[in-house]
Amino acid sequence: MIDLIGLAVPFAYLGILGGSLATFFSLYKKRKAAKSTSLEPWFGPHVQRNIYLSLLHLEPQPGQEKATPVPDSILKAALLQRATEDIRRILAIKATKPPLSQLLSRGSVGDELWQRLLRAEKEMEAELRDVVEEANALATNWGQTIFQSAHEMVQNEIVREKVAEIQAKGKSDREWWDKERASIQSKFMRELDGAKPAETSKGAASGGVNSDEDAVLVEGGGPSGSRSGSRGGTGKKKKSKK
Repeated sequence: MIDLIGLAVPFAYLGILGGSLATFFSLYKKRKAAKSTSLEPWFGPHVQRNIYLSLLHLEPQPGQEKATPVPDSILKAALLQRATEDIRRILAIKATKPPLSQLLSRGSVGDELWQRLLRAEKEMEAELRDVVEEANALATNWGQTIFQSAHEMVQNEIVREKVAEIQAKGKSDREWWDKERASIQSKFMRELDGAKPAETSKGAASGGVNSDEDAVLVEGGGPSGSRSGSRGGTGKKKKSKK
């Protein structure tokens, strides 16, 4: 009897400990689930999905018993736009998940941001399944190719955006170069205009020196004239002596 009581105490302790741990984990899971539902969504409202669902479940107008059915072509176009937005969000998640994981491992971001991303990833998985089902309902085996078409549309949009960005940058660079070239030309023309008066003044100074020398030569009869005059004078004096 004493042995049974001694064994019952440890088992009772283990039972109480196991029950408390089970209660703790259940409360932790409920709290984590409630916290995850209260987290802010990673993406904004899915406008394309809302448009498709509104067209699919169109309500009748006042005074009508049934709503006018939407043509399948419009529904297909709306579903394709919905798939295109899904592709954009998937690409955003794939581009964000690796760097966010590194930041989380370093402790640079909190666990709340990571939980938001994981919840958005799960929501997108359910969204993709829903789009495939809707596509197969509208056309046979369309669910196998709808996301391929949507991916091509997204890639074309990305290419157009890059081309537009390059063109805008080239236009701004062209405008900058035109302004720079006009500035260089104006500076060069100012330098030329400043060099012309200096050359003119130099030419005027050299012209003044030559005119003074010419005046002296004219007044003195020139170098040859002075020599001939002196010779003539001496001849006359010799004749007078005879």
